[in-house]
Amino acid sequence: MLTAEDKKLIQQIWEKVVGHSEDFGAETLERMFSVYPQTKTYFPHFDLHHGSDQIRGHGKKVVNALGNGVKSIDNLSQALSELSNLHAYNLRVDPLRFALQLLSQCFQVVLAVHLGNDYTPQVHAAFDKFLSAVAAVLAEKYR
Repeated sequence: MLTAEDKKLIQQIWEKVVGHSEDFGAETLERMFSVYPQTKTYFPHFDLHHGSDQIRGHGKKVVNALGNGVKSIDNLSQALSELSNLHAYNLRVDPLRFALQLLSQCFQVVLAVHLGNDYTPQVHAAFDKFLSAVAAVLAEKYR
């Protein structure tokens, strides 16, 4: 699904994301909760106020997990296996695919806002494919 050029673009852009994982992650989650308020139901125990430690901490985890996927872009299933198991068997997040699509959209908006002209249509298309692949891997345990 990902071409060599897609992988190259993703890895190049990811270098600009590294070091901003907490900020980008928190902004992504806050955007998701604002635009798609139904996603708040997955986080009933979180303080969902702007800048909360829980949102910042979880946002950082999300972006770091994506970073692990970028590092192992040729073997996403193995790289994200533990995360897939966690969501499927421990957290039992059923509509993971749906929530991940919404999260992916919000993450791409955050990237576009912060990366400006570096977030070209080609980069957007590559990230869309990558994030779809991540969602597919995380949903594997539900099949």
